[in-house]
Amino acid sequence: MAVNMPDRKGRQMPSPLEGERIRPLNRWQIEDRRQELGDLYAETSGSDPRAWHQDRELFLRRLAVEVQRPGFALLVAERGVPRELAGTGPANGVVMTGCAYGFPVRAYGPRWRGLDRYLPLDLLRLAPSGRLFAISGLVVHSRVRTQNQGRDWNLARRLQRRLLADHTAGLTGHPDVLGVTLVDRADTATLRTLRAWGWRSVTAAAGDTPLAVPCRALVIGP
Repeated sequence: MAVNMPDRKGRQMPSPLEGERIRPLNRWQIEDRRQELGDLYAETSGSDPRAWHQDRELFLRRLAVEVQRPGFALLVAERGVPRELAGTGPANGVVMTGCAYGFPVRAYGPRWRGLDRYLPLDLLRLAPSGRLFAISGLVVHSRVRTQNQGRDWNLARRLQRRLLADHTAGLTGHPDVLGVTLVDRADTATLRTLRAWGWRSVTAAAGDTPLAVPCRALVIGP
């Protein structure tokens, strides 16, 4: 079923729900599309064009490490290339427009980025049951970060919601899962955007003062 939305000039435009498909990639598919993922990150990072290659390589190195984590999952958003542009578009007829990835927080051993310092014990206790899921990457174009942030069909909201839903589906009884992420305290732009997408801040663990920790913890879910 096609759903259309009028823009401000009254013209009919494709619904975001119709226009972009979200699907998971397994580890072999991630490797096959590594170049596309790197290009997407560089194109959406907002960095100086001179830093494009460096940003891309740093992202791919981080991704290569995180792919090895148990339970790692990555989603991509894809949009079909119009027929008249198919000759200049990707060979498979789709273009990657976003991605999100993460993994369940381990119950034992070193925590992701020292997560123990940022979450109270009642939230860390969710880890042994698989109910604490770290969303460590969310890559979307600037318009997704600045427009229609509160809409359910906002692509970033769809990606983060699908990541948590897919993880929940794999747990016995399908319990509620809490998403968690860490953001540099100085990165106020990202903090504002995440809050606009439904994330909320968490008070640092007891004994840590705001000046003692370099990041802020945010959670999403019940």
